[in-house]
Amino acid sequence: MNDVLKNLIAAETKAAQLFQEIENRNIIAAGKTEKEVNTAVFKLADELFGIKKYWHKRIVRAGANTLHPYDENPPDLMIQENDIVFLDFGPILEEWEADYGRTYVIGTDPLKIKLKKDIETAWQECRDYYFSQTDLTGAAFYDYCVQKATEYGWEFGGPIAGHLIGHFPHENLESENKLNYIHPENDKNLFAPDGNGNKREWILEIHFVDRAREIGGFFEQLLV
Repeated sequence: MNDVLKNLIAAETKAAQLFQEIENRNIIAAGKTEKEVNTAVFKLADELFGIKKYWHKRIVRAGANTLHPYDENPPDLMIQENDIVFLDFGPILEEWEADYGRTYVIGTDPLKIKLKKDIETAWQECRDYYFSQTDLTGAAFYDYCVQKATEYGWEFGGPIAGHLIGHFPHENLESENKLNYIHPENDKNLFAPDGNGNKREWILEIHFVDRAREIGGFFEQLLV
């Protein structure tokens, strides 16, 4: 394992600890707005790890807002009883980026629970597929993730299924360069090195939705 990957795993480990503490403290609960949860997580991350910087906007989405992918900015919603919520945070830890996303079900709605389980299982299956390959374009991998959504009875909700991750600041992901993404227009092998000959590391994100029922789920972490 190279030093870059070791540092990325170390950053993600702290992100995972942060998310576990979010659960332990019941920060995500009915009656709170998305903005209130976002602020509480920001304060908790600072308290636990001194995290003040994020390389992308912090996302908390509840209810119908879980249909929206990253680029959209829906209005602030309040979390309801029997709701579904997802978090997507990109903290910077000692100048290394993490990108971590999880879904939470408030209550016992069986369809929402199924969605949460399906995205987690699909993420693992997509990860295993990725590591079974040696020549896989971003477009082909995106298509595989979309097929997984169909297989589980959902629709894939995002225009991408992941992106590069690295030392802050890494390649500008706000640009229109699709080669930085697991994207239907990326025809480059994901295993190819970067311009300096270094191995590239990827985040895999799975976003399944049911537009008729206005629910979505999200699971994201480092491809290792």
